[in-house]
Amino acid sequence: MAKPPGLELRDGDRFALIAGSGRLPVEVAEGLERQGKPPFVIVIEGEADTEAFRRYDHQVMRLEDAGDVRGLLVRKSVTHAVLAGGIARRPRLGEFRPSLGLLAALPRLGLGLARGDDGLLKLLIRHLEAAGIKVVGAHEAVPDLLAAEGVMTEAKPTKADWRDLRVAYEAALAIGRLDIGQAAISVHGRVIAVEGIEGTDGLLERARSLRSHGRVASFSRGVLVKCAKPGQELRADLPTIGPATVEGAHAAGLVGIGVEAGRSLILDWPGVMQRAGTLGIFVVGLSGENAS
Repeated sequence: MAKPPGLELRDGDRFALIAGSGRLPVEVAEGLERQGKPPFVIVIEGEADTEAFRRYDHQVMRLEDAGDVRGLLVRKSVTHAVLAGGIARRPRLGEFRPSLGLLAALPRLGLGLARGDDGLLKLLIRHLEAAGIKVVGAHEAVPDLLAAEGVMTEAKPTKADWRDLRVAYEAALAIGRLDIGQAAISVHGRVIAVEGIEGTDGLLERARSLRSHGRVASFSRGVLVKCAKPGQELRADLPTIGPATVEGAHAAGLVGIGVEAGRSLILDWPGVMQRAGTLGIFVVGLSGENAS
């Protein structure tokens, strides 16, 4: 089996996948299966599609039962865990089911909720690693999901597009420092929208609405940029794009997408390239050098 970079795997190692919404957890499970390491999947109730994980050893779990995760993974002899996919709501602390694991974690979970998404993720990772379970990122478990540096499509950015990419990249970093979001849209050298709680799809829909209402000129080119938040826990919630992102960018009148190379994920690579080629959208992996 080909070993992902940075992972020292042994024959007896076993992966768990804590699956939220979206395509990412499905691709992680399939990637691990290709490597001969089919995961045990915890399907987050109301977030992940249970049908997508039927062929794996799995268990459906409510967010409010999160205190049981560590004990369950220990019983399943899990050595490595991957957190993948979105969580649309926060757990309701008043509905947590009492357990020894919960009683130990409850004060820290409350603190994590107060500190936002990244704070909660960091606390969950520490909670798992205290039991000897190594938490790894989706990009470590399935490294071919990572975005490469440079232009990845036949369509290329113009000089004006590169200006928009730089402007949107700086805006995305700025909102990331505040733990607001990971994406921004720039049109004609000006930021017109940044990602909030509605996510990237909602951001693109908002940009489309701005054009349809004449707030942004219909003929102006523009770009979407996604990058990791400064200081972000990279083992969860990396910026992600897929075919739907390309469709949404085109519907919003944009001509390109920039993602942070080596710190962003591309789901369904063939689908992204096919839709980008058909719609004339460029996709580029940005580094600190080519984004500045």
